[in-house]
Amino acid sequence: MAASGVPLAYQSSTPSPDWLNKGDNAWQLTAATLVGLQSFPGLVVLYGGVVKKKWAVNSAFMALYAFAAVWICWVTWAYNMSFGDKLIPIWGKARPALNQGFLVGQAALPATAHYHADGSPETLAVTPLYPMATVVYFQCVFAAITLILIAGSLLGRMSFLAWMIFVPLWLTFSYTIGAFSVWGGGFLFQWGVIDYCGGYVIHLSAGFAGFTAAYWVGPRATKDRERFPPNNILFTLTGAGLLWMGWAGFNGGGPYAANVVASMSVVNTNICTAMSLIVWTCLDVIFFKKPSVIGAVQGMITGLVCITPGAGVVQGWAALVMGVLAGSIPWYTMMILHKRSRFLKHVDDTLGVIHTHGVAGLLGGLLTGLLADPTLCNLFLPVTNSQGAFYGGVGGAQFGKQLVGALFIIGWNVAVTSVICVAINAIVPLRMTEDKLEVGDDAVHGEEAYALWGDGELYDITRHGADETEHGGRGGAVAPVTMTPN
Repeated sequence: MAASGVPLAYQSSTPSPDWLNKGDNAWQLTAATLVGLQSFPGLVVLYGGVVKKKWAVNSAFMALYAFAAVWICWVTWAYNMSFGDKLIPIWGKARPALNQGFLVGQAALPATAHYHADGSPETLAVTPLYPMATVVYFQCVFAAITLILIAGSLLGRMSFLAWMIFVPLWLTFSYTIGAFSVWGGGFLFQWGVIDYCGGYVIHLSAGFAGFTAAYWVGPRATKDRERFPPNNILFTLTGAGLLWMGWAGFNGGGPYAANVVASMSVVNTNICTAMSLIVWTCLDVIFFKKPSVIGAVQGMITGLVCITPGAGVVQGWAALVMGVLAGSIPWYTMMILHKRSRFLKHVDDTLGVIHTHGVAGLLGGLLTGLLADPTLCNLFLPVTNSQGAFYGGVGGAQFGKQLVGALFIIGWNVAVTSVICVAINAIVPLRMTEDKLEVGDDAVHGEEAYALWGDGELYDITRHGADETEHGGRGGAVAPVTMTPN
């Protein structure tokens, strides 16, 4: 405290550090908060509304718990495993991100210096013009939303205790590997794999990890698989709106600065998402004769996911093309292929995350390998002269890098998620008991989403009067709508 009684940080005579760009810092904090809002309340509300009434509380709570748990793990050890000094080519050194000296100094990603084959430097390490605390915050909300997306595959049957154990284990042994390998300076980063803002690290990982975990956890109760109507489509739309608008921070924060790449990525994100939603809705009308709100939300999500790996490195016309494919290829895998595949039907991926995030993330990464514009690449990427195959030259090699990078992310997530699930199941059951599956929230948490009796609440004649189950209960008139065909 200065003699004037005004803290030093607020005195006009106290200069800011030479490296601090207040505009970049303000935008990056805003972008991080937008991404955080995608999770809480965004996906909390979306999950709570899109599932059957009996699972509304449990589904929302799985998302809320993951958001909180990731924060503690992130600052205690996981941030530096993802973006710190290199331990091995796929992993950074674990250490806390809690020290004042670390958090208020200039941000730096020490392993992101890029070198030519002869060892000479090509680009220096990433050093954003704001404090390290801002980067820790920004990357934490990315890690959190990845776990919450995985939860979408497991809603309606995974033991909450097993989920509490799963979150820190998967973050530590799977997410940090992908983040360091692709973004933090690991071998895929050094090789030149393009993942602008998480098509591989977040969405491809979540899609395949969620599907793998769903296999090990097992299916929902039979009657839930047969009939799983959303309990509140307007809540689902509210969550979807927070996702779409929040993606301005998701992709707009990718370049770590309030620059032209951020602007381009935000416009591309909206172009691709709008086109994907329209294409998905048109396909629903053509093949099923009805436009589905839930289908539109799925098309919105696949558009957001598909553009993410290339948002800052493709032109607007390419974003339009990606939107058409994002609204059609995942639609086909979810609505047609899923019904024909015995294996896909066997694995109960509750919200179809393998399609909306796994397929869409893979599609976006491969399309980036085709459509990445060389001029835009040079504005953002550490590997000079990067470009998609559409532009000729070395572009063909870029598509191959994108394919290999995707295979690594898929393979690692399938293997590690399987090991984690088997290990947890040896300690506590992964799946709830049949009694809890029959009742839902009231049995698991002793809480209900709505003060109405119906499917998912223990019947009590002193509270509910005559048994309504013979007449279908309060929810009997709700049309059956499912997120994914079973």
